[in-house]
Amino acid sequence: MAEKPPLFPAGSVVETYFGQKIADPYRAMENFTQPGVQAWVREQARYAQHVLHALPSRKALLERIDQLDAGAPYTLASLIRCPNGDLYYLKQLATDNVAKIYCRAAAPNSETLLIDPETFAKQTPDDHFTISFFQVSPDGKRLLYGFAASGSEQTTIRVFDRVSGHDLADTIERIEAEYALPYWLPDSQSFVYSQRRDLPATSAPAEGFQFTQTLQHTLGNDPASDQLIFGSMADGSPTMAEMDFPAVIVPLQSPWVIGQVRHGDETDITLYAVRREQLGKAGIQWKKVCDRADLVTGFAVMGSDIYLLTAANAPRFKIVQTSLDKPDFPKALTVVAASESVVDGLTVAKDALYVGLLSGVPQTIIRIPYDGGPSQPVPLPVDQPTGEIIAGRADMPGIFVRTHSWIREGQLYYYDPTKGSLTDTGLVPAGRFSAPEGLTATEVMVPSHDGVEIPLSIIHRTDNPLDGTSPTLLYGYGAYGYTIPIDFKPTNLAWLERGGVLAMAHVRGGGAFGKAWHHAGRKATKPNTWKDFIACGEYLVKHGYTQPARLVGRAGSAGGILIGRAITQRPDLFAAVNIAVGCTDMLRFETTTNGPPNIPEFGTVTQAEEFSALLEMSTIHHIQDGGHYPAILLTHGINDPRVEPWESAKTTARFLAATASDKPVLFRVDYHSGHGIGSTRQQQHEERADVWSFFLWQCGDRDFQPPQ
Repeated sequence: MAEKPPLFPAGSVVETYFGQKIADPYRAMENFTQPGVQAWVREQARYAQHVLHALPSRKALLERIDQLDAGAPYTLASLIRCPNGDLYYLKQLATDNVAKIYCRAAAPNSETLLIDPETFAKQTPDDHFTISFFQVSPDGKRLLYGFAASGSEQTTIRVFDRVSGHDLADTIERIEAEYALPYWLPDSQSFVYSQRRDLPATSAPAEGFQFTQTLQHTLGNDPASDQLIFGSMADGSPTMAEMDFPAVIVPLQSPWVIGQVRHGDETDITLYAVRREQLGKAGIQWKKVCDRADLVTGFAVMGSDIYLLTAANAPRFKIVQTSLDKPDFPKALTVVAASESVVDGLTVAKDALYVGLLSGVPQTIIRIPYDGGPSQPVPLPVDQPTGEIIAGRADMPGIFVRTHSWIREGQLYYYDPTKGSLTDTGLVPAGRFSAPEGLTATEVMVPSHDGVEIPLSIIHRTDNPLDGTSPTLLYGYGAYGYTIPIDFKPTNLAWLERGGVLAMAHVRGGGAFGKAWHHAGRKATKPNTWKDFIACGEYLVKHGYTQPARLVGRAGSAGGILIGRAITQRPDLFAAVNIAVGCTDMLRFETTTNGPPNIPEFGTVTQAEEFSALLEMSTIHHIQDGGHYPAILLTHGINDPRVEPWESAKTTARFLAATASDKPVLFRVDYHSGHGIGSTRQQQHEERADVWSFFLWQCGDRDFQPPQ
């Protein structure tokens, strides 16, 4: 085995927060471009690659992942329907490294490749580009699309002209693509978009997302002269905070446009409305539809009616309706009442409002006619108990539905409201590994530390013995009210075939049981998130699925809090973990570009109570010298705009210096990826092969033991 890189020299930085002294021995790593830091990171990356690639069956596992993923001829995503019957979508052939934009014309029935990111000009041979979004103009003649390089999420807009078959000259950079997609205006000659400021290189990282603005662009005009229409600097706009994200949404078949304000990463939004013809005009007056305190997290517009998804007096959400002519949230009509089910989303179609309902984890869909008639369930296949609304339009009846299961791939259906039934669209082909035999999925409720029951989904081969011998991968997240969706990926068979178990812990901080479930795992209540995860691990051991020597954990991004604190609180419970692009230094997260927007979710060090909560959830501050930690694989992409790579570097350095066990601590670095968004097929496969090989090695699988 290659010689281990040296430890990073610890420094002596100490800061005082509310009278408490906090040491930060690896503060120097935050100057990430400093040559000494970069040299150390490259040595760690080189060493991790050497160790992982030397595992005897790692290559065979990668080949199996490649084979499983190539079982279907292609996959589809981001479907857009058009009134003339044309369909636009992202399609990725089994041989493609990234998805490409296609159009399937209704007449004649033919498919055309429109945008191929693999043909974009590269600065280096290892660069790649991925599509961030796309929108079809109302007349169907043009397509605006966003793309970013090498997982950076630094998004640029271009406009493709279907008549000429080429991009127009219009190019706009620094696009806010997370919370503010662009929208065409009805003239098909102009669109609205949200843009981040052009800051000098000397600006502090925490300024990066401040004062985003929404603008209007007309084709052929210089983007530098685009008009500000919504945001803190736009004439007539409501007052906004520096970390608010403004967007203008242009609903189909409506005389209104919606001004949406996201308050950082808070899920509750503020909405305004104005008639479309007033957009950009002097004297514009935005009507407030709902405020942050109204706990609205989603909406849909049909004509002059707006449907609002709200948690006001409804911990599991409800849907109310008011008129944009005279919005009145307190007197809004209840359309879907609060119940035991979580109202999880809404979509308008020409015939009805369609609503997703969660019952723990499985999701069903109901149809609610506009005329006040009774709601009707959208029927789902018996073997596909979860349905997801894929595409609906206010000017077209029915919806497209994608079904899901833990143990077989779903299908893409069209729901016809006149027949009340689903029809397979035939757009998604069945692959060789889409419906494997001999798998079992079980849903259980696990008592946590305080008696609250946590949903746990467990997937394994039917013939797996419950004798504690199965390598078991426990995954969790637990932030922003996000619920891990039911889904099946053929590549998971590479783990299940070896007798492995996959388990999904739907911990607090997520959205399995609505707003209250989310708020029970953020800021001061954040410890519930990792304690729920620990309880799920203990359940898997107690019920014979595995044992601590074969239990591994994985989580990423905000889930880095969960997995990092799980092993610092219960290092004895896990054989190995993967901390992927993880938030692990929560006292310093606020200094990064993406830190300030996350204050509503995690807190700020400027307030005593929230500082205490951040310290409690910060992995790096709970690593103890002499701790017997499990094997740890930290993974990060250098271009990550959401979690700075230095968080993983600092955490690697601290674990390496502190651990008293003989288990490895590895730092896997991808120099051509970011947060995972925008990674190529091959990058995803390589990382999965590395992580799973690491896990199987630590679980004692004989095929993955390195040569002595």
